[in-house]
Amino acid sequence: MATTPPWAREQAGGERSVCGPPQKPRNTQKAGAGALQFAENLTDRQAAHAVRARIDWKYLLGLELADPGFDFTVLTGFRDRLLAHGLEEKILDSLLKRLNELGLVSGRGRQRTDSTHVLTAVRDLNRLEFVGETLRAALEAVAVTAPQWLTSWIPRGWQERYGARVDSYRLPSDENERTQLTWRVAADGYQFLEAAFATSAPAWLRQVPAVGILRTVWLQQFQRTITDAGQEVAWRGKDNLPPSRARITSPYDPDARNSVKRGSAWDGYKVHFTETCDARETSRPHLITHVVTTDATVGDPVVVDEIHDRLDAKGLLPGEHLMDAGYISAELLLTAPSQRGVRVIGPVRPMTRRTVQASGYDKASFTIDWDAHRAICPDGSHSRYWTEGLDNNQRPAIRIRFATETCAPCPSRGQCTNSTRYGRQLTVRPQDQDAVLEHARAEQSTEEWKAVYAIRSGIEGTIHQAVTATGARRTRYAGLGKTALAHILTATAVNLLRLDAWWTGQPLAPTRTSHLAALDLAA
Repeated sequence: MATTPPWAREQAGGERSVCGPPQKPRNTQKAGAGALQFAENLTDRQAAHAVRARIDWKYLLGLELADPGFDFTVLTGFRDRLLAHGLEEKILDSLLKRLNELGLVSGRGRQRTDSTHVLTAVRDLNRLEFVGETLRAALEAVAVTAPQWLTSWIPRGWQERYGARVDSYRLPSDENERTQLTWRVAADGYQFLEAAFATSAPAWLRQVPAVGILRTVWLQQFQRTITDAGQEVAWRGKDNLPPSRARITSPYDPDARNSVKRGSAWDGYKVHFTETCDARETSRPHLITHVVTTDATVGDPVVVDEIHDRLDAKGLLPGEHLMDAGYISAELLLTAPSQRGVRVIGPVRPMTRRTVQASGYDKASFTIDWDAHRAICPDGSHSRYWTEGLDNNQRPAIRIRFATETCAPCPSRGQCTNSTRYGRQLTVRPQDQDAVLEHARAEQSTEEWKAVYAIRSGIEGTIHQAVTATGARRTRYAGLGKTALAHILTATAVNLLRLDAWWTGQPLAPTRTSHLAALDLAA
């Protein structure tokens, strides 16, 4: 949005400013400046300059032409106050409230949701660099908060060793030298922690965030054995590391987490965008109605209830909600229509790998006797074990297993299981959820369902716009709270860009088609 059209403020209900002396910027003006900042992907300094120098920004914000604007630090302080008072969603909610009054958004329509990964605003480090920089960050913080204590205690050589960032010099290429450096950094970290937590050290020193991060990282990365001969320090093995959802990946952004999706790993967060998608029926623009930001390890199904709760509180709960397979669960398909009146539309994953391979016995080949708590295989054998519990996502699940002696001599074993030690195992949902899943699998094979679900793909364009126009792929700030606020401003900015295009009659960009795909091969 290179210039702000004059109708934008009128449509938003703004009033023209009156002449008078310069006034302290109101919260609405600072919120508007923040949204415009993200719409044009500007820094705080650039946004403050635009408020001071650009007539289109002044008009939209209701400022006089001679208004001197404000210092760029005002934007930083405004964001901090929003987070401190829990008002980060107020900016987007205020815009949606006004759009609801204009009839551009409403509840009980059709909406769609998808997520994308967000990189943290810190550099990726290998394991040795990470622990070295964590120790250096703690020493740097203590050098500011307790310089006299650190000066009286710090060993010789540490100032030279940890005075510069760890990525400012090359690590040793020789494996033995790298190992020696690792154990030296680990021993130095333990020595510093022992001094910081000693009774002679200031008690408040332990409350310095960087010191707490150092202690947590050393617990997560190293294991130490103390004997009469000294101490032995070693890396924690892969199986001995804490799970990704608890493991710190950077001393400068302790909220960021490492996650892997389809073979791609990243350190950072995940953002979920929900937008309206009933333009064909209502002739209204597609507008973002809610944003959820989590760390990178939180699964998609976990945020669905939060999305529905927040949309319900805004009066924007949809009648149909399109999502991809990552969000869909049997519990959601069962409870969303009955408890919220929302029809969730999304593909249900195949029952087993053998279903995908179209060979062998999948779950549908077995008969489930719910009353007798057993399964019957295609060859007529009965299962032995029926265990009710929770799956990896803490959802109700039933694990059914056949005895090894039952499956071992079976002539159809090759079509049923690849295990050579155990019998066939099935994982099913409780009976009511299992019935819903079977109905959904049958429904999603129809052309009518496919035509409706095809509308979901449009959310990919929204994510692309957020990434290219506002720079949402990498967060500007450290911490989950500030990153979530940035995504709310991103959503507000995207809505402003789309309202601009809709009010000025700019058509949607056509779907790109390659020259090869456009050839008429039937001719």
